Amino acid sequence: MFEEIQVKKALNKIKETSRLTLPYRWDLNIYRGCGHGCNYCYAIYSHSYLDKEDKKCSSSEGEKGSDFFQRIYVKTNIAEALEKQLGARSWKREVINIGGVCDSYQPAEAKYGLMRKVLALMIEYKNPVTISTKSDLILRDYNLLEELAELTHVNIAVTVTTMDEKLSSLLEPLASSPKKRLSILRAFKNTAATTGLHMMPVLPFLTDSPENLEQVLSRAAECKVNYALPGLLYLRGETRKHFFKFLACNFPELLDPYRKLYAKGGVDRAYKAELYVTLGNLMEKYHLSADYMKPMETKLSCSKQLRLTDFTEDDF
Repeated sequence: MFEEIQVKKALNKIKETSRLTLPYRWDLNIYRGCGHGCNYCYAIYSHSYLDKEDKKCSSSEGEKGSDFFQRIYVKTNIAEALEKQLGARSWKREVINIGGVCDSYQPAEAKYGLMRKVLALMIEYKNPVTISTKSDLILRDYNLLEELAELTHVNIAVTVTTMDEKLSSLLEPLASSPKKRLSILRAFKNTAATTGLHMMPVLPFLTDSPENLEQVLSRAAECKVNYALPGLLYLRGETRKHFFKFLACNFPELLDPYRKLYAKGGVDRAYKAELYVTLGNLMEKYHLSADYMKPMETKLSCSKQLRLTDFTEDDF
């Protein structure tokens, strides 16, 4: 179900108290809710949280987290709101993370096509972006992203949790297949954009086998990504409730192991330490870097130097 809404602003500043050190301070989400239906989605909580921020969506007040997959709010005026912010004198062309909460290339985008308007504005204002997705619909906008990458920093990050298509279809029902997602990384290596593989989350007892980890990371190496970033499943709030229901329906034998491993929101420390040793060895084997900051810093530094060379002595 799609519900069209109007927003006052397109960009939201990320709180500095974030648990992660991020290479950007601004988020842009065209949609609220996501039709990919990933059963481990950390953002399920966002429907109820964002409703407090945006009273225009009062009809969804008090909705449960499961609605995150079925009730998709479409910010139909996102381009107009974005242009006001990008055109403001105070805007400093900071990196914008597109789709940090809700995938911008989810099924709704095939109908509304709002990303093309957003990318056209990014080109006009030469604004750097990083985009995360699980959908090969992004290839529809290849020409726009290729053009933007010639002007400034563009990073395309693709999430792949497993190469097992049957398991993937259970975990991420309406996302593109793992093979299609990898095709995105291969395609954008022919542009000036940087690419990254997000193996997030690693799911204990489901995708954490050395065989699966190696399959995913070896494919990342074949795609010549600039970085690969693994991360463990974190369970809290609505995500925890939803994921345990998913386990009960599909992997009931894992309920007790998960309850023990996730006595709190984070995974057991001993398990985490052992897993990251395995991941570290595989990253080293395939010459993969987890440094997702360096590609951006290098590109933005070069872009800044190029802009300076545009001036002549008469300009000073």
